[in-house]
Amino acid sequence: MHHIPRKRFGQNFLIDSQIVADIVRAVHPGKNDLLVEIGPGLGALTRPLLQSLNHLHVVEIDREIVERLRREFSKNSLTIYSADALEFDFSVIGKDFRVVGNLPYNISTPILFHLSQFAASIRDMHFMLQREVVARMVAQPSTSDYGRLSVMLQCRFEMERLFIVSPDCFRPAPKVESAVVRMIPRRQPLVEANKENLFAGIVAAAFSQRRKTLRNTLHGHLKPEDYTALEIDSGKRAENLSVAQFIAIADYLSRR
Repeated sequence: MHHIPRKRFGQNFLIDSQIVADIVRAVHPGKNDLLVEIGPGLGALTRPLLQSLNHLHVVEIDREIVERLRREFSKNSLTIYSADALEFDFSVIGKDFRVVGNLPYNISTPILFHLSQFAASIRDMHFMLQREVVARMVAQPSTSDYGRLSVMLQCRFEMERLFIVSPDCFRPAPKVESAVVRMIPRRQPLVEANKENLFAGIVAAAFSQRRKTLRNTLHGHLKPEDYTALEIDSGKRAENLSVAQFIAIADYLSRR
């Protein structure tokens, strides 16, 4: 039965067998790995993953696709969660689980932040995302791609862009290039749990007006003498600060 991709779910189905093979090779699943695929769609990744795995978990929002998956795969090999990944409680999968997915581009950033909450239980994640989003995730300070997403994810994960994927590898073809990224949770998060909200607030404020200096964007948090104590130039912009410097600001303010 032919499935018409649904715009509201951001469906772009992977149809290139070489790219599928490259992703499976990057994931390198072990037979007993606890692996969850987000948005299995028509099963382009699901089938080859199951050739290496004893069992796979999938989270799928489209009920029509859920029914297709139930018809094709037995419960012995596939556990299907008919749910929105943005609201799904990934702790039900277990501990030391792995995540893979061709994420809908319209909700990729919220899903990454949602999964960050479960980082302590995750071994690694491999995602297909819009190329520009991956560029922002792995960006270094003082570059145009470096921003709030870079800082918030780099404090939780070690990340690496693996390869670029062209639009013609999908049906329907998206208007942008894609990239596959590997994310490995840091065993020791750089930000202590009790300072996470403070840290997130500072990063959000600093990047709220990119062209303005820290003196302007963080005036509600830091006084001139604070910059001296922190050895940070208040004339710099948020994009010039390293992740470590944002953490230093949060540590300083929590002590004060």
